[in-house]
Amino acid sequence: MSLASVTFDLDGTLLDTARDIFVACQRVLAEMRQPARSETDIRRFVGRGMDELITRCLTWDAPPERAAVEEGMRLFKRYYAEENGRSAQIYPGVVEGLRAFHASGLPLAVVTNKSAAFTRPLLAQTRLADYFQIVVCGDSTPFKKPHPEPLLHACRLLNVAPAANLHIGDSVNDALAARAAGSLAYLVPYGYTEGKPVSADDCDALVSDFPSAWQQAKALL
Repeated sequence: MSLASVTFDLDGTLLDTARDIFVACQRVLAEMRQPARSETDIRRFVGRGMDELITRCLTWDAPPERAAVEEGMRLFKRYYAEENGRSAQIYPGVVEGLRAFHASGLPLAVVTNKSAAFTRPLLAQTRLADYFQIVVCGDSTPFKKPHPEPLLHACRLLNVAPAANLHIGDSVNDALAARAAGSLAYLVPYGYTEGKPVSADDCDALVSDFPSAWQQAKALL
């Protein structure tokens, strides 16, 4: 089956957002009188959504109480709304690659574990929103990646078969979601990998950047 659509992860794939998330987390931890986390810690914690991020931030010798996680999430929503996009950077080659994918006529979508309240303003602020027909966020379905449902939901909205979709992400979570959905998975090696570097064994192709992703994807059209 030829390629009919492309879906993209957001944090760590299209955008380096770790600094904004780090600053917001530091503000949460300070208010909760918890020890600070390093930016390296935060980069390892990103990838599975806000609940998991705050849980990891608050986990030291033992997992935090659920009430503490909920308070942390409440604070994070406030502080990240102020920090979101302040230091975010588009990764090199992303705009060039998105232009090539967009020019091909393929429908494009973002599939992220980030909540819609932060995703849509971030895409607008970085001027990436116009490349995408569909945006599936962490609260668009009851599940988050690595569950396949966010990708399956995107394919339904795009009216394409999951087997004809290519998903491009930065972590094993993206590869697992794509494979469970029946889609191809390309991974970039520069993003947020939860401290577990990705390899060619984790996906259908390991690509160095977006222009190279486009070059490989052209063979599938």
